[in-house]
Amino acid sequence: QVQLVESLVGLVQPVGSLRLSCAISGFIFSNYYMRWFRQAPGKERELVATISETGASTSYADSVKGRFTISRDNGKNTLYLQMNSLKPEDTAVYYCNRFPRSPWGQGTQVTVSS
Repeated sequence: QVQLVESLVGLVQPVGSLRLSCAISGFIFSNYYMRWFRQAPGKERELVATISETGASTSYADSVKGRFTISRDNGKNTLYLQMNSLKPEDTAVYYCNRFPRSPWGQGTQVTVSS
């Protein structure tokens, strides 16, 4: 059974930075492209970042390019999203998923106040 569990990593980050993790189980993580999505209140879920199976290739939505970094540790079956220079418009529930998509996890809330 595919499981995707998103969470915040650690407690202390520089002001304006957060790191998300996504723990994977139920499929061979290293065989799949992985993606981070987010959904803000009243808006559709949007693709934030994509990473290839080995991590050699990444891509980002224009809105986060230069601020967010997607990475993965295939040995730990874990996907990460480092978010720097956060803005209030980054407030959303963040989800990870594979490509092709599997059922969604519960997501993790990120709230950025102005």
